[in-house]
Amino acid sequence: MGELGLDGSVREVPGALPMVELAVKQGLAGAILPARSAMEAVENRDTLLFGVETLADVLAILEEKEDPAEMLIWNTRRFRQAERQAQQQKQAPSCMDFADIIGQEGAKRAIEIAAAGGHNLVMVGAPGAGKSSLAKALAGILPPMTTEEALQTSKIYSVAGKRSGEVFGLIRERPFRAPHYSASLPAIVGGGGGDNILPGEITLAHHGVLFLDELAQMPKATIEALRGPLEDRKVTISRLRMKLEYPASFMLVAASNPCPCGYYGEGDRCTCTAGQRTNYLSRLSGPIMDRIDIHLWLHPVDPKLLVRRGKGVQRESSAQVAARVAAARALQRERFAGTGIFTNAEMSGKLVEKYCPLSDACRDQLETLMLRMGLSARAYTRILKLSRTIADLKAVACGMPPGDICPEHLIEASTFRFLDRRDLLDL
Repeated sequence: MGELGLDGSVREVPGALPMVELAVKQGLAGAILPARSAMEAVENRDTLLFGVETLADVLAILEEKEDPAEMLIWNTRRFRQAERQAQQQKQAPSCMDFADIIGQEGAKRAIEIAAAGGHNLVMVGAPGAGKSSLAKALAGILPPMTTEEALQTSKIYSVAGKRSGEVFGLIRERPFRAPHYSASLPAIVGGGGGDNILPGEITLAHHGVLFLDELAQMPKATIEALRGPLEDRKVTISRLRMKLEYPASFMLVAASNPCPCGYYGEGDRCTCTAGQRTNYLSRLSGPIMDRIDIHLWLHPVDPKLLVRRGKGVQRESSAQVAARVAAARALQRERFAGTGIFTNAEMSGKLVEKYCPLSDACRDQLETLMLRMGLSARAYTRILKLSRTIADLKAVACGMPPGDICPEHLIEASTFRFLDRRDLLDL
């Protein structure tokens, strides 16, 4: 597989990783790919993988007149250089550490829960409240991908042609996609013409984070198109001659101002009318918010706390939070082994019933919460999934096996559903 140039050179092509996987499944002796494309699949040792530069190299392998072992990708100079660079390269520090964020302790707790269970999250607040900083800090506490997750994500990027240049093996860092709010519908969900249907941002964020800043500024059609992928963890793209299904199991992290001027809820600074606020917040309510597990309303940090840089307050680093998140994810991997899912947020209705049993006290508490807040059936399921993650984090903190969901877990989970409240505009 490759693109032949007029000068006899063989150029890189997208889709090398799934092509090598296909060769293994069909029991073929090996695969011949352009050298750069072959670098994507160097971790697949189940077949002979040749990396070639010219058509003459291909003929030399097929004619079998000489030993082509030197063209096996693991024996090439390109592979040795890339392997040496990968060993020498140290992991770059996160652009935002939890210890650098002053205040917003409640939001930090919510982000830890979201990262531990893979839950969707929306932050609403005035400009300068720290929404973007918290989203960037979230990327620094996510655990590294498992081999299975890395393989799935790497195949997506390979098919999309997003791995051009010098690549080496599988993608190990979780994707963090942050498209602009003006991005088109095909750019978000995927699309294209003819036989060239490419994955969109929601698929490129598979097993990672999709950060949508200024969510309320996005076109209504684009926001509503997220409904299916958020619920089904996949997206189906239909065209006249073909239909493709791409995986889309991602964490949605969204941020928005509460009104057009951005200062609703901050004393008398808001200059918007009641109608303007209602219309603006209507974009953040209804079916799409039902599918988001955690709702946060952020207020700007006290200027005194900012000026003093939080002196006298001990702040946890991202590494400390990441350790708890990784431990909670390990519990979930063991819990869902063999099911094809990895986090609490991905649980189906049957799995929720199995792993989120409720005592009589919990049922009474949840019934009271639902009646008081006017929650939907989907919000009920989201609270159960969130409670399961909170219980897992408590087990990690105590060094105990994961226990049953308790009423206090349900109460904490329900506090993250403020956008479901009937009296939202009176907050």
